[in-house]
Parts: sequence; C-alpha cells; structure tokens
Amino acid sequence: MNLLAIDPGLIIGIVIAVVVILLVIILIAWITSVHNTFIKLLETCKEAESTIDISLKKRYDLIPNLVETVKGYAKHESATLEKVIAARNQAISAQTANEKVLADKNLTQAIRNINIVAEKYPDLKANQNFMDLSNQLKIIEAELANARRYYNGTVKSYNTKRKMFPTNLIANFMKLEELKYFELDNEEERKNVKVSF
Repeated sequence: MNLLAIDPGLIIGIVIAVVVILLVIILIAWITSVHNTFIKLLETCKEAESTIDISLKKRYDLIPNLVETVKGYAKHESATLEKVIAARNQAISAQTANEKVLADKNLTQAIRNINIVAEKYPDLKANQNFMDLSNQLKIIEAELANARRYYNGTVKSYNTKRKMFPTNLIANFMKLEELKYFELDNEEERKNVKVSF
C-alpha cells in the first residue's frame, strides 16, 4: 500500500477526531478541577464555621459562671440575667449558619447588659472571680472575632468562585447556594463598646 495514496478526507477526519477527543478530555479535566475546588472551598467554610462553634462553646460554658457571680451581687437584676441565659440557650440550639448569626447577636447584646449591671455595683467590679471570668470572656470574644473574620474570608472565596464565569456554570449544575457572612445588621453594634468592670 502506498502511503501517498491515503485519502486526504481520512486524514482530515482523523485530525478532527483527535482534536475533539483532546477537547473532551480537557473539558472533563476542567470540570473535575472546578468541582473539586468547590468541594474544597465548602469544606474550608465548614471548618471555619466549626472554629466559630468552638469559640461559642467556650463562651456558652463561661456564661453560667459569670451569671452566678453577678447573681450574688445583683439579686434584683434577675431579668437581665435570665435574658443572658435565654440568649445562651437559643445560641446553643441554633443549627444553621443564619440561626447562629442571629443567636450570636442576641447573646452579644445580653452580655453587654451584664457589663451594664456590673457598672452599677462597685463591689462586683472588684470581685476577683468576676474579674477573672470577665478577662476570660474578653479573650473568648477576641477568639470569636478572629474566627468570624476567617469564616468571612472563606465565604468570600467560595461566593466569588461561585459567581464568576465560567465556574458559575459548574456551581449552578452542582446547585450550590450563596453562603451568608457574619455581619452586623444593627447600626448600634458598629459603635465601640464600652467595657468597664
């Protein structure tokens, strides 16, 4: 058989078939890569949410001790203390990220009210147990702030990738939803908090 006698249409067909096969392989590799990137981003967001949960757990565990210490000095402030416990219980039972954000806001406000109660009672501010618990609470609040910042960073990466073309095509196919940031929705919360014991 003479190699020069090969039909040019056959050669063109082979070239087109090879190009199509390469394009399909490249497309499959890209889709797989984007899919895996979304999985990784979602897991990072879950890990960041878990970090917040850990700090919140520390906060929840500390609050009953703080409340009991305040109770001894401010027996007639029971409504404030009951609100703190109710906010804590609501926060513990929150399941979704949105529920956790709302519960966290309510608990933060309730904790601020304890600080207001503490300002009314000079003896309480001087109590070593109260001061230790308050310092632990400050540390936990700083951890929470860092955890929220980390969570928002991971959510930003995920949401950005989810919205950008052409990766949004894969995100829509995977039915991925936008994740919510931990944000302040109350203008009062944007102001500096006066914490004094």
